[in-house]
Amino acid sequence: MSGGTISGTGGIQASLGGRYALALFETAEQSRSIDTIEASLVTLRDALAADEDLVALTKSPVVARGQAVKAILAVADTLGLDGVTKNFLGVLAENRRLSALPQIIRAFRQLASRHRGEVAAEVTSAHPLTETQVAELKQQLRTRVGREVSVDLSVDPDLLGGLVVRIGSQMIDSSTRTRLNALASAMKG
Repeated sequence: MSGGTISGTGGIQASLGGRYALALFETAEQSRSIDTIEASLVTLRDALAADEDLVALTKSPVVARGQAVKAILAVADTLGLDGVTKNFLGVLAENRRLSALPQIIRAFRQLASRHRGEVAAEVTSAHPLTETQVAELKQQLRTRVGREVSVDLSVDPDLLGGLVVRIGSQMIDSSTRTRLNALASAMKG
């Protein structure tokens, strides 16, 4: 990175989404708007999770470039995203890279976490977690890793119950699905 404040970005830079995320992060850092842009990206991530039409817009190769730019800028306005994020989305649409948004958002959040001295954890649960459950989970993870932890939450009903937590290359899988699969394997002998 040009400013040199974030170390260990090699893995993030390796992917196309990572390179875009790093460029956005550098812009956010220079404009002192990391938290604002991260909040906009979380809003966008949540919108992608809830709106199939938005997902179709980001993934469709048949939407003309100009139409994609207009549509994503309108979405940014509707969601109340900040100006930097809105302009960034326009660039992605112009370059036909909207399909990389999930990877870009994830990589940006990892960069923001590192910038704050936190460890980023990806947490997948069978059902949405309450604020109390998230606070308890953060505390347990903080105790385990010895640093502040930021969590990126997602829901996967196929887990049936429990959690899957990824911190870097480490994975903690306490999902009911995994336990049932282990039991089935053990019963087969």
